[in-house]
Amino acid sequence: MLLDTASLYFRAYFGVPDSVRAPDGTPVNAVRGLLDFIARLVQDHRPDDLVACMDADWRPQWRVDLIPTYKAHRVAAETPDGVPDVEETPDTLSPQVPVIEAVLDALGIARVGVAPYEADDVIGTLARRAAGPVDIVTGDRDLYQLVDDARGVRVLYPLKGVGSLQLTDEAWLREKYGVDGAGYVDLALLRGDPSDGLPGVPGIGEKTAAKLLDAFGDLAGIMAAVDDPSARLTPSQRKRLDEARDYVAVAPKVVRVADDVPLPAFDAALPREPRDPAVLEELATRWGLGGALQRLLLTLQA
Repeated sequence: MLLDTASLYFRAYFGVPDSVRAPDGTPVNAVRGLLDFIARLVQDHRPDDLVACMDADWRPQWRVDLIPTYKAHRVAAETPDGVPDVEETPDTLSPQVPVIEAVLDALGIARVGVAPYEADDVIGTLARRAAGPVDIVTGDRDLYQLVDDARGVRVLYPLKGVGSLQLTDEAWLREKYGVDGAGYVDLALLRGDPSDGLPGVPGIGEKTAAKLLDAFGDLAGIMAAVDDPSARLTPSQRKRLDEARDYVAVAPKVVRVADDVPLPAFDAALPREPRDPAVLEELATRWGLGGALQRLLLTLQA
């Protein structure tokens, strides 16, 4: 099981009241919410391995170099070359992230992030390397591209908390979007995604993109059709795709999840006991993690 950790703690932050606080009054709603999420996931799915995948660089420069608008609207502050820009986050969330990281480390839950890559890229690399089935838990549709029935890779998309998960396999993708996992990259880049600053091809929405992919197979087939006067494209589609050639040339590398991230050595096995009980107890007391941490510990021991 691969966790898109930031996606989950953002959901926890907005799903758990900020009245949930540590003894010193610091909000810990994201921390406790994430611990409850993990406990529920382990309880319901009993994975052999669990990896909390992290954004070591939430907006990699190599993606920005290709599409400058990539996540530009989320930048709170720009930083010098080589240092990730600061992402705009709620004032009371960012201080909770180091606490989340410390608790995961003390528990012994593998936490993996590699610069200059996003958590999605870590997930893509681990999914490619996996010998057995993989469940990816994320609220980010971009990771639908990794769905692969033949290899047992599916996405568990939280609908409400993590107790209600949309099980995303190839049948679901074909029903919803008319593509399989591999085709989702082409659909996403044609459609665009305002939340990621991806412009897409103007005038080509999700339904039109799906129809074009059905007709021409993939992005290369669509662009070949632009150059083929006999291809069944409307004049406006042909014009818009022709004008978007520069974007279409670079977008696949931005949208496609990397699967060759140089990962450090780590132990992915789901821990039965905390790696560092003393540190964990100190964290639990300082941050008032109480019931959420106990529930997770009991679930890990079951």
